[in-house]
Amino acid sequence: MDPKPNFSLRAKEDFNLVQSALIDKDEKAYSSLMARYRDSLYFLILKMVHNQEDAEDLTFEAFSKAFKNLQKYDPQYSFSTWLFKIAVNGAIDFIRKKKRQKASVKKTFSIDDNLENADGETIEFNLKSPGLDPEEKIIKDQRIELVHDIVEKLSPRYKRLIELRYFKEMSYQEIADHLKQPLGTIKAQLARARDIFQNIIKNTSTKF
Repeated sequence: MDPKPNFSLRAKEDFNLVQSALIDKDEKAYSSLMARYRDSLYFLILKMVHNQEDAEDLTFEAFSKAFKNLQKYDPQYSFSTWLFKIAVNGAIDFIRKKKRQKASVKKTFSIDDNLENADGETIEFNLKSPGLDPEEKIIKDQRIELVHDIVEKLSPRYKRLIELRYFKEMSYQEIADHLKQPLGTIKAQLARARDIFQNIIKNTSTKF
């Protein structure tokens, strides 16, 4: 299948990278896609959640989910549009889960903010009811499965940190208190764990 003829040059390049990842199992293609959109995705999420650490985690999860489900990408749309929708939906799910933000997602972020992807296209999405529908539950289960796969490749130290952060959903401060380590150390080690994740994509035979 070919990309839409009205795609921008960048969108066509993305399409070719996706094909290389899916058909040729080219890990460098995954790495290139991440390098292209990591910063813009991070700042989009930061605009929604207003917290750098949370934005870093959600950026990590958005790429994880996209690479895990790359075969579901519809080339009738640009890859960046698909990726950014995944990120937006993940950020909305995160906002809903925050205990101190029970009233409404709109208090944290407005759907009128005209969020755009890296190609300048407006991202459209619909806010759903607070409960998880069957499709959302499947997506959540897939995300958990992916994190488990990544964790198995980490050293015991990083594995413990990821379990506390992603499985038990503890804050950085809670992890620091639990492990009796400085907060700065916890932040640095979790950042290192995210770097290892990128290296897994780039340098091993793991397929997402």
